[in-house]
Amino acid sequence: MVGIESYGAYIPRFRITGEEIGRMWNKDGLAMSKGLGVAEKSVPGLDEDTITLSVEAAWNTVNRRPDISPGDIGALYVGSESHPYAVKPSATIVAEAVGAVPNCTCADLEFACKAGTAGMQMVAGMVAGNQIKHGMSIGADCAQGRPGDALEYTAAAGAAAYLIGDNDPIAILEETCSFTTDTPDFFRREGEMFPVHGSRFTGEPAYFKHVISATKMLFEKLGTKPSDYNYCVFHSPNAKFPMNVAKMLKFDKDAIQQSLVVSRIGNTYSGSAMMGLAAVLDIAKSGDRILTTSYGSGAGSDAFSFTVTDKITDVQDKAPKVEDYINNKKNINYSQYAKHRSKIVDI
Repeated sequence: MVGIESYGAYIPRFRITGEEIGRMWNKDGLAMSKGLGVAEKSVPGLDEDTITLSVEAAWNTVNRRPDISPGDIGALYVGSESHPYAVKPSATIVAEAVGAVPNCTCADLEFACKAGTAGMQMVAGMVAGNQIKHGMSIGADCAQGRPGDALEYTAAAGAAAYLIGDNDPIAILEETCSFTTDTPDFFRREGEMFPVHGSRFTGEPAYFKHVISATKMLFEKLGTKPSDYNYCVFHSPNAKFPMNVAKMLKFDKDAIQQSLVVSRIGNTYSGSAMMGLAAVLDIAKSGDRILTTSYGSGAGSDAFSFTVTDKITDVQDKAPKVEDYINNKKNINYSQYAKHRSKIVDI
C-alpha cells in the first residue's frame, strides 16, 4: 500500500524572540508573542536559503531509509513561496544533491503554504499508478515579513521532506482530499519583496473555512471521526488558529499538542503542516492514526489520513528529530536578524 516510506526535517539554528522584534519598533513584543502563541522564530543563516534547507531535509529523509536507493526516486518536487530563482528550478539542485538524477522528473511547486502537501498527493498518485517506485515532496520556506509588520513575529524558516512509495511504508496513506476556492487572503506580486494580507479574508473565509471543510470531507470519505485519531496536525500560521480548529472539530485537546512546533520556531509556511507531521512521526507508535490538514492562501487545504505501521521504529532514530533542531539554537538581535534576511546589506 502507498504511504510514507521516510521523512526528514531541518530547522536553522538561529532564533529571534518576539520581544526583541517589538523592542525595535517600540511595540510590546511580549504581548504580541503571547497573543500569537509564538515565543520566537527560526531565522536562516547568511548562507542558507530554501534550496539548502530542502537539501538538508532531503538528506535526512534518504538517511532514514538506506535500503532505498536515491537513484530509484522517480519524482522530486519542492513546494515553496520563496524559491531563490525566478527562473531556475530548486528541485533539480536538490535531486542532484541526494543522487536522484538523471531518471527523475522534477518541478518547483507554488500554492502558498500548501505546495509541499500538493506534491505529496502528486507523488502518491504516480506511485499508485505504477509510474514511479518512489517520489519525494518537500515543503520549505524562508518566509518574508515586512519590517515592522505583524508577520515579522511569525515568518520563519524550515523544511520537511517526505519519501512516498509502497516499500514497507512507515505510515500508510488511507485517504487524501482537497478543498479549494478563489479566496484572495494573502498574496505577493512578482518583484515585490514582501507579501500583503487580504485582511478581512484571512480568518473565517480563508483559513478556518478551508481547513475545516477539507477535514470534514476526509471524515465523510473514510467514515471516521476525531476520536478515531491519536494525533491531528493543522497548518500553523500561529498557535491560536490550529488550536481553535482542533477545538471546533472536537479533537481531544492532547491530540494537537505534539504538532504545535510553531510556538518555538514560528510559521515555516510550506513546511508548516509537514513539520508538524514530522514532529508527530518522531514519537508515533505502530497503530497510531494521524490526521493532517494543510492550508495555502489563495486558497486551499489538503487533508490526509495516515495509519502508522510497525516499521516506524526502524527509522525514527536514524536522523535528527524535529526536537533536536528546536533545541539546537542561537538567539540573535534585530540587527543580526535584519542582515540575515537581507533587510540591511553591507556597504
